[in-house]
Amino acid sequence: MTALILTFSNDNESIPLVMEAIEARGEKAFRFDTDRYPTEVLLDIYSGASEGGFITDGDKRLDLSEVTSVWYRRMRYGHKLPDSMDKQYREAAIQESRASVRGLIASLPGFHLDKISNVDRANNKQLQLQIARELGLVTPRTLTSNNPEAVKQFAAECQEQGIITKMLSSFAIYGDQGEEMVVFTTPITEDDLENMEGLCFCPMTFQENIPKALELRTTIVGHQVFTAAVNSQKLEGSTYDWRKEGKTLVKEWEPYKLPEDIEKKLLQLMASLGLNYGAIDIIVTPDGQHLFLEINPVGEFFWMEIYSPKYPISQAIAEILLTGKN
Repeated sequence: MTALILTFSNDNESIPLVMEAIEARGEKAFRFDTDRYPTEVLLDIYSGASEGGFITDGDKRLDLSEVTSVWYRRMRYGHKLPDSMDKQYREAAIQESRASVRGLIASLPGFHLDKISNVDRANNKQLQLQIARELGLVTPRTLTSNNPEAVKQFAAECQEQGIITKMLSSFAIYGDQGEEMVVFTTPITEDDLENMEGLCFCPMTFQENIPKALELRTTIVGHQVFTAAVNSQKLEGSTYDWRKEGKTLVKEWEPYKLPEDIEKKLLQLMASLGLNYGAIDIIVTPDGQHLFLEINPVGEFFWMEIYSPKYPISQAIAEILLTGKN
């Protein structure tokens, strides 16, 4: 059996963890760094009289007919293309690279974790919240808008707790040295409400500010559910977004037992979205209520496993890739 893992060069420890778990079972894992395609990695796809093809990365070569499962992880199409290229040609090369890789994924038989069409659909946050509510999960009041007046009205309706803002996409700004500066969840002040002109350039998402006792990360692989909790309120910087103090809190995560009905509804959510893998964010309020925030169909898990043997998530991913049991 051979698992094809599509990712990029600077992806985190989750890739080697899963590859090691696959190889420990005597099977094969092949890593395809999409940012190094088409400049460094060769991809040959044949259609017609002969079907199949090859991925060649230096001295490593994969016959696509050997692939039994695919893990669609992180994609960075054509990122190694030279900046000196004419902008129009560079963008065309990236689009053609993207079409080639996505065409490869779509044409491969076998088990997919997860189908690329399901991942694309599940990435829509408004859809996630809609389905979650239909299943009986509690969600925060939410507004996505480029209309300052609508945001002010929403803030008035949530006046008791206030509101926060966040991005629907994985939005980050990169510095001159390539350092990533993530846009975190941020509280909205009265001054912010009076200076909303920038919404005409970029819509934003606003939610009521929910009091937190704990923040949960629930990682689901097939029917296996792994939940960890952290007290993000112990540090001033992580009050609204634990990721701002992620390195400080990384060893603070503890096992957490979800209520049975919440776990059942999360599995129903996964089934509704057609996902075998999902990383879910949940707030536990001081009175013990669980609020669903979002699900990331390719979300992170590595820090939970590295700092705690209680979360063998890479083993679960390896198992589902090799068995195809969803």
